[in-house]
Amino acid sequence: MGGGYGGRLRDREIERLAEVARERLGAASGDGKRHVFISFANEDLNDVNMLRGQAKNQSSELEFDDLSLREPFDSKNVEYIKNGIRERIDRASVTVVFLSPESAKSKWVDWEVTESLSRGKGVVGVYKGDRQPDELPPAFQAGGCKAVRWTHEGLAKAIEDASRKR
Repeated sequence: MGGGYGGRLRDREIERLAEVARERLGAASGDGKRHVFISFANEDLNDVNMLRGQAKNQSSELEFDDLSLREPFDSKNVEYIKNGIRERIDRASVTVVFLSPESAKSKWVDWEVTESLSRGKGVVGVYKGDRQPDELPPAFQAGGCKAVRWTHEGLAKAIEDASRKR
């Protein structure tokens, strides 16, 4: 049987620990980085890895924590794969879609865009070259998502803008 005083002390200790946790989370999120999920077709992996590398470059304006998949889920169970991707999308503030002819045809990219939009995430597309691809993932196009040319400044601004629309 516990006394009344012990319960109040425990409540104060829990509240103190909660405050410490809030402070640490606030400090961690104050590093200027956005949490980004990158949606792409496997055929574009080399370009996406270059994008990831540029985001880690200290002198780049483009800076984000990449929450996208490094390796495909080792499963043929579609629901298991979708749940794993949903968890990553939920932790992100923005989904960046690497736009290419391959991503326009990818059912997974289209599903990831649909999931991101339905979960209230900002979605922005990025493309290489001077012109946006003619074909876009259907959900990207239907969602009225913005696309930008692959430049550090352009993508950094688009990520920031998309994260504020949430």
